Parts: sequence; C-alpha cells; structure tokens
Amino acid sequence: MTLLGRNLLTILDLSSSEVMYLLDLAVRLKQMKKQGEVTDCLKGRNVALLFEKTSTRTRCAFEIAVSDLGGNAMYLGPGDTQLGHKESFKDSARVFGRMFDAIEYRGFDHSRIETLARYSGIPVWNGLTDQHHPTQFLADLMTIREHCKKPLEQVSIAYLGDARNNVANSLLEGAALMGMDIRMVGPEQLHTDTEILNRCLAVARKTGARISIGTDIEKGVTGADFLYTDVWVSMGEPEEVWKERIEILRPYRVDARLMSLTGNKDVKFLHCLPAYHDRDTYVGEKIFLDYGLDGVEVTDEVFESEASIVFDQAENRLHTIKAVMAACLGNM
Repeated sequence: MTLLGRNLLTILDLSSSEVMYLLDLAVRLKQMKKQGEVTDCLKGRNVALLFEKTSTRTRCAFEIAVSDLGGNAMYLGPGDTQLGHKESFKDSARVFGRMFDAIEYRGFDHSRIETLARYSGIPVWNGLTDQHHPTQFLADLMTIREHCKKPLEQVSIAYLGDARNNVANSLLEGAALMGMDIRMVGPEQLHTDTEILNRCLAVARKTGARISIGTDIEKGVTGADFLYTDVWVSMGEPEEVWKERIEILRPYRVDARLMSLTGNKDVKFLHCLPAYHDRDTYVGEKIFLDYGLDGVEVTDEVFESEASIVFDQAENRLHTIKAVMAACLGNM
C-alpha cells in the first residue's frame, strides 16, 4: 500500500484499510523511537507548518515528527506570513508549492485548506480547521487499540457535550469509517451538523457502523468502552458563550457518577486536551468564580483517575502524525 503524495484534509479522505495501515506504521514508529532507532525517510524534505491558530500538541507533534524523520520544518505562525491578508490563499499556495515539499495547516474555515491542497501541488495535511481534526482521530484510534483488545467493530464510544465541533466531527466520521459503535450525546441544539451526519450515515451503511444521536445520557453511555468529551467553548468563540453553554451542558459533565452509568468497570476516559478539569488555569479559575464549577467538562477526580488515558492520546499525536508524514512524503 502506498499513500505517497496524498493529502489528509478529513479522515474520510482515507479508506478503512489505509487508516489501519497508518496505525500499524505509527505503532512501528513508536517502537523505533522507544528503542532509539531512527529513519531519515524525509531527508532533504522541507515542510511548511502554517498556524493561524495557536497550538501545543499539534505544533510539537509536527515539528518533532519532521525532525525525527530527518526533514526540515519551518513554523509560520499568526502574523508571520501575508496569508489571507496581503496575499490570497490561492497565490500563497502556489508560492509554498514551489518552495516546500508538504504543508501542514491549522486554522479556520475548511475551505482554506482545500484551497491550499488544490493549488500548491504538494501534500497538505490538516492540523485542525473549524470543521475537522483528522490527525486527532488517528491518535484517538491508536490509543483505543492500545487500551481495548476488542475488534474495532465491537468497540463503543460515547461522546458527551458539544457534538458540532471539529474533534466530534472527525470522531464521528472516523468511527463510521471503521464500523464502530458511536453515540453522540448532548443537548439537541449542539447536535452534529446535518450534512456531516448524513455523510457519516451513508458511510455507516457500507461499514456496519452504529451511529446514534441523542440527549439521554444514561441510554447513551450504557455499555460504552470509552467516554470522550471536549471543552464546551471552542477556540475563537466569544467569552459570552460560556454562560449559555454551562447552562445546557452541565448535565453532560463527565464525573464519577456518569462513568459508573456505563456499567463497565473497565471504561476509559478520553479528551483531546487542553481540559478544564481544575482551577489551575485562568479559564478554570474564572469559571469557578463565575459559576461555581471546579472542573468544567470533566471533574479532576475522573481526569486524574486510572481510567483516564488522555496523556497516552497526547503522546500518540506524535506517532500518528509521524506515520502520515512518513507514508505520504517518505513512502514508508
């Protein structure tokens, strides 16, 4: 199998067999890193890292991945380029295509990365747009495989909270593609966008995936192998949104009681991070002072419990991103 020259804009750009190929490659690259083995499959390659939004895990993972594979990365952050300001995305894409071998983009509307892919002529990888976060799903799935011995088609995931954001969209798309049992559980006004849902339902009809969308927490989490949540206000949304979100999402906060509702003593907790699980951040402290919540979308008790595998997820961002680059640019 070869993915040489391929883009990764959404997880549905891949087939299920290609996802499994990338996961197996990620496992091999993870083992190599642990054992001190190196590969220089990106030697002589230059990768542009275009960031219109700030980042911790995505930036670190892409920079380290390029370095580990023997290539060169150039970080271009907010304000470092004329992208979309004095020069169009179309024109910038054609410039980048003449100078770089691949592009990672993290930013806003998904149409921007589509323009980069259309006009650059080189592989383009999505580090996050407003609608999709495919590299996060690859890390999620790698982590799920590490912690659950069931075949993927027998694994059930319940996502709780705002099901319209990029992480939730890619989780739903990926679970549909891999034939999994995925439940999106949250208030009706925050349910998955109809267009994305319909696309996933069409995929599920081919793969046998089970998709449910609902507001009933107990029904949604019963029997789940994994509970997944994300912050209640996404990057770029105004602070005024907090009051409304807390009012409607408070019942979906992941705490010990909600974990127990699964009826599964081995249930694991997933979160893409960063998480507001305590008062040790500006946002966490402000939410506590304004609304009395110590821990927002998840309690500190759950976040710090043995059921929490969020830092395995975070580490696996590196290994799965490295796999994407090695396969699409290094022909591994």
